[in-house]
Amino acid sequence: MHRRDDAVAFDDTTDRLNREGRVSEERQGEAFEGDIKLTVVGHRLNVGDRAPDFSLDALAPGEGLAREVTLAQGAGRVRLLHVVNSLDTPVCHVGAHKFDQLRASALPSNVDVYTVSMDLPFAQARWRAAEDVEHEALSGHRSEAFGEAYGVLLKEWRLLQRAVFVIDGGGKVAYAEYVPDQMAEPNYDAAVSKAVSVAKA
Repeated sequence: MHRRDDAVAFDDTTDRLNREGRVSEERQGEAFEGDIKLTVVGHRLNVGDRAPDFSLDALAPGEGLAREVTLAQGAGRVRLLHVVNSLDTPVCHVGAHKFDQLRASALPSNVDVYTVSMDLPFAQARWRAAEDVEHEALSGHRSEAFGEAYGVLLKEWRLLQRAVFVIDGGGKVAYAEYVPDQMAEPNYDAAVSKAVSVAKA
């Protein structure tokens, strides 16, 4: 499913993290696809943790230049981060559509939904336009910083583990789901229920 050779991506990511002096916790046995066992880099976030700030790129359909989106920009609002491997894969495609539907039908207006991946911003914009998806897609293509900070960097693939986070208006993690099987969908109902509850608090 994933086009890049696993061994090459693994070596590239290890070398890059070593050069930057920021090799972090490596977790085994927490992510897989079929019989492929994956290494996840970074500490798992727990409910009550301060959500790490991030700087990601966003490019809406029709825009010519990517914009920076940070966690701090959404202070005071609830953020639902739907983290995926790539929008070009079937399960991620389904998940992004599902959260787009739930954003319109079940979530209050003070909840911002984002799908986060390592896809290029231009690819995300083309996908959103083709699929008529309204919520914003955020790209971490420039570095592994988001993946490591949120404990979702798949070392072998240089992609992100499937996960969902709900962050309250004060910047704390209110909900975190790390999905081990990369062919499985997240728990949409639990994430939306928590987002609604936090938004009303």
